[in-house]
Amino acid sequence: MATTQSKQMQLKKEVAPYENTDAKKSIRQLFNTLIPLFALWYAAYASLSVSYWLTLAVGIVASGFVIRTFIIFHDCCHGSFFKSKRANAILGTITGVLTHVPYSQWKYSHSIHHASSGNLDKRGLGDIWILTVDEYESAPRWRQIAYRLYRNPLVMFGLGPIAVFLIQYRFNRKGAKRKERMNTYLTNALMASLYALLCWAIGWQAFVLVHGPIFFVSGLLGIWLFYVQHQYEDSYFENDEEWSYVQAAVEGSSYYKLPKPLQWMTGNIGFHHVHHLSPKVPNYYLEDAHNATPPLHKATTITLLTSLQSLRFHLWDEEGKRFVSFRAAKQRARKKDGSINSSNDIYSGTGDRRIKPSAGANTKTKAGA
Repeated sequence: MATTQSKQMQLKKEVAPYENTDAKKSIRQLFNTLIPLFALWYAAYASLSVSYWLTLAVGIVASGFVIRTFIIFHDCCHGSFFKSKRANAILGTITGVLTHVPYSQWKYSHSIHHASSGNLDKRGLGDIWILTVDEYESAPRWRQIAYRLYRNPLVMFGLGPIAVFLIQYRFNRKGAKRKERMNTYLTNALMASLYALLCWAIGWQAFVLVHGPIFFVSGLLGIWLFYVQHQYEDSYFENDEEWSYVQAAVEGSSYYKLPKPLQWMTGNIGFHHVHHLSPKVPNYYLEDAHNATPPLHKATTITLLTSLQSLRFHLWDEEGKRFVSFRAAKQRARKKDGSINSSNDIYSGTGDRRIKPSAGANTKTKAGA
């Protein structure tokens, strides 16, 4: 145990040199993210007079830059984009308006996610809803139906962007402190003002036609990235007494190996195992930290093609230590029931269709006679 802990501490030390913020790199990233985003948004609007298919195509590219903007927002929440806490808060709030996410609220819930990712006893805030096989089987029917609907791709990725980014993030969580509540109100007010201004400038119909697809596609991609980076077959989940922060980071977070253009667009967030090991590493150093740390090369690697397999993983199997589908869980339950019934048959003697009365039963019969 001591050896394992020392190895884990050594791993964190190896990544520590990459936790330094580079102001020039951060500012450069701001320029190569926000300027293209605004330019593409305007291009999508201008293309309305040419072809709406062209508008949609430009909008899809623009949604990629919304994701890149979110990565900047994400780094601000971790305090890794700028050294200044105030600068991170200001930029985080501004980029939060552009991505529909309140800075203070998300900073809190995401810190909980990092502190408890893979911990079966601390689920429920800042993560995807996950049930174990046993929890699902013992749940009432209505809860099983709700869970199945939640895990359905059409619901998660179709309704998810609207439910999360348009509705959920407009409200404060229960127990939120004043500073967090005020930041949510400020984000909502700035969003409403920005969109009211755009509707006044170009008309609400044009605004919906341009921004609707950008909002939806970026929301879908955001949920997908968050989903796929922890939902793969041999992920990591343990109860609190067995849970390890480093193991959860390295074994429970994937290396999403994307083509270079997509890696750039998503701000290197595919190196999610590095990010979970050390959230203070800025997004532009994640790849360097991965390459310089051989033990991190052993992290589960998924690609665009193999990541699609995660759609069939629904429940965590505590016995097998892996994600399984609803069908696999049902088959396991049937096998269990079959083995129990078989044991009962053997115990009662029904295997040969002759149930012999026990000695006690014979005595009782004779006494009754």
